[in-house]
Amino acid sequence: MKNRNFQVDWPVFGISGGLLLVFVIVAAISMDAVTAFVNSSFALSIKYFGAFWQVLLLATFFIAIFLAFSKYGKVKLGKLDRPEFTTFKWLAMTMTTLLAGGGVFWAAAEPIYHFTSLPPLFTGIESGTQQAVNPALAQSFMHWGFLAWAILGTLSTIVIMYGHYHKGMPLKPRTLLYPIFGEKIMTRSWLGTAVDSFSILAVVAGTIGPIGFLGLQASYGLQEIMGIPDTFTTQLYIIMSVVAVSAISAATGLHKGIEFLSNFNVILAIVLMAFILFLGPGEFIVNAFISSFGTYLQEFMPMSTFRGDSTWLGGWTIFFWGWFLGYGPMMAIFISCISRGRTIKEIIMAVAIIAPIVTCFWFTVLGGTGISFELQNPGLIAGPLSEAGLPAAMISITKYLPLSSIIGPAFLILTILFVITTSDSMAYTISAAVTGNNNPTVGLRMFWALMMGVVAAILLSIGNGGIDALQSFIVVTAVPVSLILAPMCWVAPKVAGQLAQEQGIVEKKTTEENGFYEKANA
Repeated sequence: MKNRNFQVDWPVFGISGGLLLVFVIVAAISMDAVTAFVNSSFALSIKYFGAFWQVLLLATFFIAIFLAFSKYGKVKLGKLDRPEFTTFKWLAMTMTTLLAGGGVFWAAAEPIYHFTSLPPLFTGIESGTQQAVNPALAQSFMHWGFLAWAILGTLSTIVIMYGHYHKGMPLKPRTLLYPIFGEKIMTRSWLGTAVDSFSILAVVAGTIGPIGFLGLQASYGLQEIMGIPDTFTTQLYIIMSVVAVSAISAATGLHKGIEFLSNFNVILAIVLMAFILFLGPGEFIVNAFISSFGTYLQEFMPMSTFRGDSTWLGGWTIFFWGWFLGYGPMMAIFISCISRGRTIKEIIMAVAIIAPIVTCFWFTVLGGTGISFELQNPGLIAGPLSEAGLPAAMISITKYLPLSSIIGPAFLILTILFVITTSDSMAYTISAAVTGNNNPTVGLRMFWALMMGVVAAILLSIGNGGIDALQSFIVVTAVPVSLILAPMCWVAPKVAGQLAQEQGIVEKKTTEENGFYEKANA
C-alpha cells in the first residue's frame, strides 16, 4: 500500500460545511425562500430522476447477487486474514446505522398507512380489510428490502475497499471513481472535490431525516405518555439532547461508543420483538410475514418498476430511493471500515439478503401489530394516524400492548438510540471522508454531529410538521450522488475480477485484457 499523508481536505470541508452554513443563514433570514427552493428542487428531482433511480437500484441488486454467487464471491477484501469484528458486532453496527430511527418511525407508520390506503398498484382490493394485509406489508418490504439495502453497501463497498486497502487511496467517496480516472481523481481534481462534497451533503441530509423524524415521534410520544406539549420547542429539546450524545459517541470512535450503542440497540430490539411475539398478536405476525413476503417476491418486479401515480411515487418510492442513494458512498466507507477480512460474498449476503429479511420481519412485528389491532377495531390506529400524522403510529400501537406503560417508553428509547447510532456513525464517517483516513480528529466529528442537528431543527420548522421538508431535502441532495453510484454497476465487477486474479481465484488475464486497470494505475 502506498504511503500517504492524510490531512483535512479544506476545499471539501469548505464546500460541504459552507453550503450547510449558508442554508442555516438563509433560513434565518427568509424561511419562505428556503421552503420555495426545497419544494421546487424536489419536484424537478422526482420528474427527471425517478425512473433512473428505479432502474439503478434494480441493476445494483442483481449485479451484486451475481457477484456474490460467482467465483468472485470468494475474493477477500481489506488485506486482513481475519475480520476485526465478530459477526454479531459487525451485523449490529451495519443494521443499526442503516435502520436508524427510520426503522422504528416507518416500521410503525408505513404498513398501517398502506393498509388504510392501499398503494395504486394493488387495484380491486378494499383498503382496511383482511385482503389488504399482504399488499400493505409487501409494499413496505419493497421500500425497505433488497433494493434499498443493496444500494447502501454492496458494489460501492467493493470499490472503496479495493481503492483504499489494496491500492492505498484515501478513504473518500472520490475513491469510487479511482478505477476509472486513476490517481488524477485524487489530487488537484475539481471532480474529486465535487464528488466528496456532494456525497457528504447527501448523507448529512439522510441523517438529518432520522433526527427530524425522531423529534416528531418522540415529541408526540412524550405528550401521550407524560403530558408534555407536542410543540416545536419540545422537538428542539429532543434534537439537542440527541445531538449532544451523538457528538460524544462519535468522539469515542468505532471501538467504543459506536460499537457499544450498536450492540445494545440490537439486544433491546430483540427483547422488544420477543415481547410482542409472545404477549402480542404473535400468530398474526408470523402468518402475515410469511404470506406478505410471498407477495413481495411475487410482485417484486411490478412494484420495482411501477410508474403510474407520480404523486404517490414521489411521496413514497422515489423518496425512499433518494434517501438510500444519498447514503450510498458514505455507507460504503463505513462498511469498509468494519468489514476488513471479509469476502465479497459475506458482505453482499449480509447487506443485500440477511439485513433486508430481518428488516422486513421487524416491519411486520411493529407495523403488523398495528394492522392486527386495526382489523379488530377499525379506527383504533388509523384514527390517531389521521389526526396527528405518521409520528402517532408507534405510540398508538404500543398503547394497546400489555405493559404499555413500559413498552411505549422502551420503544421511544430504542428510537432515540437508533438515531444516535446513525448520527454518531455518520459524523465519524463524514470526518473520515474529509480527512481520508479512519481516525479523524475529535473536533471534526463533533462539528458534523452538531451541524446535522441544527439543520434538522430548521427543517422541522417548515410546513406539515416538518415531514414534507425533510423528505424533499433528502431527495434533492441524492441527485448528484446517483450519478456517482451508477458507474459502480460495471466498475465493481471489473474490480472483483482484478482482485480474483491477484488472489489466485481465477486465472490471470493478459496485459491487454487488463487495460482497464493498467490505465487506472498509470
